[in-house]
Amino acid sequence: MHGLKAIVLAAGLALAGGMAQAQAPAAAAPEAPAPVTVATPAAAPAPGSPVEQAATAAPAEAKVADPTLNPDGTHKTGPVPGIGMPVDGKLGIQPQATKLGESAAGFHNNILLPIITAISIFVLILLAWTIVRYRRKANPVPSKTSHNTLIEIIWTAVPVLILAFIAWPSIALLAKQFKPAPDNAVTIKAIGNQWYWSYEYPDHGGISITANMLKEKSEVQAGQRFRTDVDGPRLLAVDNRIVVPVGTPIRLIATANDVIHSWAVPAFWIKMDAIPGRLNETSFTVDKPGVYFGQCSELCGARHAYMPIVVEAVEPAVFAQWVAAKGGTMPSAAKPSAAAPAQPGSDAADDTATPANAIVATGNATVEATETGATTNQAATGNTDQ
Repeated sequence: MHGLKAIVLAAGLALAGGMAQAQAPAAAAPEAPAPVTVATPAAAPAPGSPVEQAATAAPAEAKVADPTLNPDGTHKTGPVPGIGMPVDGKLGIQPQATKLGESAAGFHNNILLPIITAISIFVLILLAWTIVRYRRKANPVPSKTSHNTLIEIIWTAVPVLILAFIAWPSIALLAKQFKPAPDNAVTIKAIGNQWYWSYEYPDHGGISITANMLKEKSEVQAGQRFRTDVDGPRLLAVDNRIVVPVGTPIRLIATANDVIHSWAVPAFWIKMDAIPGRLNETSFTVDKPGVYFGQCSELCGARHAYMPIVVEAVEPAVFAQWVAAKGGTMPSAAKPSAAAPAQPGSDAADDTATPANAIVATGNATVEATETGATTNQAATGNTDQ
């Protein structure tokens, strides 16, 4: 009997204790502590892992901004009226941006023009005097003089002396124009095509540029690029300008893919024929920053008038940034150009030629260039004293 009571009492006590434990958390349950966030440092990538290679290559892939263009791709620098471009109604030679051009313009203005003017006035006076003096009314009986020794000596000797006087500065200018460029010259290869120009910088990582004339706003569809005043005058503006450094000799190598063209910029006193299968070379040094315009100066087909040339001259530091923006590299100062046929031992000019049957972009369409003719390794010449 006592055993049964003990069992019942033990069961009651156990039941009462369980109920008390269940009621205590419900009456006063403590708040859970706020979770604490501990920053765990990222594990360092293993050497040579793809993560490390991507992190290393990221800064190198950052594209350098083109210093000559705005973010929307338009040109920053516009032309200055009267400098490097024609002016409506103006007479005379354009202001020259090279020393050779200044010498040639001075030769024209100070020597040739006065001599031509004096000869023209003298001949006009001589004709007028002959008409009046030897008219029929004043000479009813004409003279039968057949010759005059003194006059014949004068009209033979004077022209010879005039030509000799003109020849001296003229030959000096020719010698400067065809003087070879130095090894540190920037080499640009201008390639004429029907009807646009393409350019290569063989010493700067093989930069290639295609320049097409910009049309007027009324001539293009909505959303397409058209000419603005910043680009240049009508029929002279292009979508891609070539850029040259100020104060650095420029070696220009001209050739063509189809017919004969001619690369001409009046402000540089440059006109060089571009002939298929032949490399012609000249050189110049631009002294003043700015934008300079030219055109193809050899009749080359139906759209000959639509082959403009635009050169933007910038400071050397800006030129180096432009080269980097185009994906090129600056050459070593001690390394001569490998594309200059005028340099001794440099017969690799053909390595810079445009590939045969190359597809060249021309804005809204593409033009398949004709097969490039075989180039020669002739010793082309240029000039640096300009």
